[in-house]
Amino acid sequence: MTVPPTNDRSESASVTVVVIAALSLETAPLLRQLDVRKSVNGNGFKFRNCFLDSTRVIVVEGGAGRERARGATNAAIDAFSPDWVLSVGLSGGLRESMKTGHIVVANEVVDSNGPQEIRIPIEMEDSPGEGLHVGRVCTVDRIVRTVEQKKQLRNATEAIAADMESLAVASTCRERQVPFMVIRSISDALDADLPSEVLAIFGNKGTIRAGALVGSLFKRPECVKDLWQIREQATSAAKSLATFLLGVFPQLTRSPKPDHSES
Repeated sequence: MTVPPTNDRSESASVTVVVIAALSLETAPLLRQLDVRKSVNGNGFKFRNCFLDSTRVIVVEGGAGRERARGATNAAIDAFSPDWVLSVGLSGGLRESMKTGHIVVANEVVDSNGPQEIRIPIEMEDSPGEGLHVGRVCTVDRIVRTVEQKKQLRNATEAIAADMESLAVASTCRERQVPFMVIRSISDALDADLPSEVLAIFGNKGTIRAGALVGSLFKRPECVKDLWQIREQATSAAKSLATFLLGVFPQLTRSPKPDHSES
């Protein structure tokens, strides 16, 4: 097993930011904008050592779901001793006003299964008209596919968006006393169902099953159009996420670290 590089604050990094995402699609546009110095596989995760001016950005591809997100976060903190950890990626929208590519910044993360909640002290203002949504994000265990399911989740949790990793990242960072943020980009809106094939192809955890993809195409050849649209929406959302993150990194260099101890 390859072990990720240990903490190294060489090359005059003013701050080290770890970016945790589930899938390569979510970080590909961001990586194209960074100076990628090194790529290492370790502990089942992919780590990329990057720079944006004097900010060191460690981009971690951790895999989908809570367990993978928790493991990736612990591994990154152990290896890099970051100043900040950001849980980023794509998200399902639970607000009517949300469109593909709109950005969600969490001021609270909650569990769809119970009472656990973690508050995140941030100073950004909710600006839906400008495509920036600030509010509660709910972490779920499986893909929320239909409009009815999305509305039920919204009504039960009062969340504005749903993902599968952020609570695990946030709780790990709180335990490890590392400042963190949750930043997501909307890839599917509230008003549309995802095609039924999504659950077979991606499974409950969001990882692609090649055999299921082929089987779905045989059963319903026209689903290729729906799946291509999902891919296009995800790509667009990832580009929007990259643009937003490039504006966030310099601010983290100047910002005081928040206190999560009472969350």
